[in-house]
Amino acid sequence: FSSVTHIVRDVPYGWIMQNMHAIGASMFFICIYTHIARGLYYGLYLNKEVWLSGTALLIVLMATAFFGYVLPWGQMSFWAATVITNLLTAIPYMGPKLTTWFWGGFSINDPTLTRFFALHFILPFLIISLSSIHIMLLHNEGSNNPLGTNPDIDKIPFHPYHSYKDMFIITTMIATLFIIMSFMPNLFND
Repeated sequence: FSSVTHIVRDVPYGWIMQNMHAIGASMFFICIYTHIARGLYYGLYLNKEVWLSGTALLIVLMATAFFGYVLPWGQMSFWAATVITNLLTAIPYMGPKLTTWFWGGFSINDPTLTRFFALHFILPFLIISLSSIHIMLLHNEGSNNPLGTNPDIDKIPFHPYHSYKDMFIITTMIATLFIIMSFMPNLFND
């Protein structure tokens, strides 16, 4: 899109916004995959409601990332859109119609890009809702108590122990984001 190109090339330090978005998304997925690995290691998949809400959240996150990946509209983006949207044709009965709807016609073109831009903007609101549901289910079910013992015996308060740890991790991630943006801006690029 010309507006993004204008911001990156013409606006002073506009490239920082684009890099913050791209590198931040990559770092976000690193955190997500670490979270999934932790859940698999500790057997959190046994808590089915929380696990299924997390799986739905992951699918929407991956769809949002895919729609964002297509937006630069380079060769890699075009062929990624072609391959992934053609997978929809494998859905019985409605696959070809769904593919035509996604494309906005009979081939990938400007309407496809417009749809993907709209979905890349709208799906984060769904992500916020699914994240809220995921956290609510987690608090209702408990995060990890496979033995079913009374957790009140060894309970420690959230603040200051966990809140300081969380603030340290968030600060470290933001500092890492700014270091990568400043000194290695093309680290996660194709």
